[in-house]
Amino acid sequence: MKGFHNRVLFVDLERRGWRYEDLPDEVPAATLGGKGLGTYLLRRENPRGVAALSPENRFIITTGPLSDTTVWGSARFGICTKGPATGGFLESYCGGRGAALIKGCGVDAVVIEGASDQPVYLTFDQHGVSFVDGDRIWGMETHAAEEAMLASAPEKSIALTIGPAGEQQVAMACVKVERWRSLGRGGCGAVLGSKNVKGLVFSGTLRCDVADRQRLNDINKRIAQAGSENPVSEAYRKLGTPMQVAITNTQGCFPTRYWTRGRFESWENLSAEYMNENFDVRATGCPYCFLRCTKHSIVRHGRHAGLEIEGPEFETIYALAGLNELDSLEEVVWLNDLCDRLGIDTMSAGNLAGFAVEAYKRGKSDFPIDYNQPDRMAELFRLIARREGVGAVLANGIKSAAAELDLEEVAVHVKGLEPAGFDPRVLKGMGLSYATAARGACHLRGTFYKAELSGQVEKDVIPGKAVHMIDYEDRAGISDCMVLCRFFRDFILWDELSELIAASTGLIYDRPTLERFANGITQATRAFNQREGIEPKEDRLPRRFFTAATGEGASLSEEDFNQMLAEYNQLRTERGSLAGQELLGM
Repeated sequence: MKGFHNRVLFVDLERRGWRYEDLPDEVPAATLGGKGLGTYLLRRENPRGVAALSPENRFIITTGPLSDTTVWGSARFGICTKGPATGGFLESYCGGRGAALIKGCGVDAVVIEGASDQPVYLTFDQHGVSFVDGDRIWGMETHAAEEAMLASAPEKSIALTIGPAGEQQVAMACVKVERWRSLGRGGCGAVLGSKNVKGLVFSGTLRCDVADRQRLNDINKRIAQAGSENPVSEAYRKLGTPMQVAITNTQGCFPTRYWTRGRFESWENLSAEYMNENFDVRATGCPYCFLRCTKHSIVRHGRHAGLEIEGPEFETIYALAGLNELDSLEEVVWLNDLCDRLGIDTMSAGNLAGFAVEAYKRGKSDFPIDYNQPDRMAELFRLIARREGVGAVLANGIKSAAAELDLEEVAVHVKGLEPAGFDPRVLKGMGLSYATAARGACHLRGTFYKAELSGQVEKDVIPGKAVHMIDYEDRAGISDCMVLCRFFRDFILWDELSELIAASTGLIYDRPTLERFANGITQATRAFNQREGIEPKEDRLPRRFFTAATGEGASLSEEDFNQMLAEYNQLRTERGSLAGQELLGM
């Protein structure tokens, strides 16, 4: 099929072998690549009930029909696996140069199975796979390991790398890409660590044919025109995601002091404006992107002067600073850099730090830590990465730690994954999104915060909320199959999605068909969770969100939440799926 190589590469780590499998057109037609293809392969290849850190758990890398084109927002790839944080479906996506180099290996997906008997890293190109001894880089932090792997790779290669946390199979270990980018949530780095894989290097140069390249170019021009006329584009270029610090504090939904408040008094010290005034900041971004939302930052002043990162992003600021009442963006950058080097997801790290403060205050932990203590946070993260002391408890994730410390009423998570920086007692639709997302409390499966913060949807109006949330979630689901950047949601709407699919693959899917398509993918991820023992009753928010208001008085009633959830489930059941998806067991 146009837009696809119709081929999957299977890597057997135990036997140090690899093979290709050709895919019939029915598979890309029913999955569209990306999330769809990853879900199909995970359900097909993973044995029922296999542990996330078992050799039998597959680590699946996917691309989409636009991954080697110049379409705006297309420079992304994804992974699917069973995640150690939740024991269920895990997906993650990453921008940068990687997508074209992975797809350039002549495949639409890579499935890694088994475990190596010694540390190894893998190199991929259009000729296949090489297994390289990883002993000399095992134990390295991510930056050093990436440099070591790329030193002997072809020019312009990219490396996916785990740090010490991944080696120790920490439940929030991430995979770092191009130094500062992340496959962040849910512990995908631990899955590679469990397989004794330090990293993956890609340098493919093949390209796919598309159905109508001129039509793709025409769509691209229209998207660029829409972007040039939309103030959102300028906001991303000038402020990046940290612009949300001001917005969420104004609306009282910036999670503060481990989910007890919705505003942080010192928020201005964490804002995009502060960053632009006090750091050396340069807007950058992925290839084929006019938003340039990434901020390459260098700290100017203080004990971390000269420290350089890409970021910090809003979610890192909320988790490290808001939840821990840390009033210095310079310290956030330092902790961000530490997490990157250790290979730890910053969102889970910040949540665990806030949880550790509450554990100590309640006499459940002997690790002394309080709010606004960056040095203690840093020590905590090092202990987690090494699985030492209290870090050994927290390294298994918030759900496990809460049970072990008898703090399940305090811990904030859904299915074992902590929420993002949008309090659901204010943004009630985000509460529904957190509860129903297959990978746990996730804000990116629909980014419904955009609808509620912007006033497109009334925050406190409950009836009909699920209809709007599903619209956002379905459109995002199609984008994840294609694999497109979420921030193009204002420019790539239903009509543009249909056109991009037609121009790249030749498939003609109108909006009703795409809605059934997206519904099928969503239901398949939920079915995977149920197969693995995560029942629908776990589509719930932490009880404290219903019993305790924020410090500013915002609340969410269990009755309102149940109404949204019932409407959501009814609509998902009624919509059905694409016929071809049913043939694939989706």
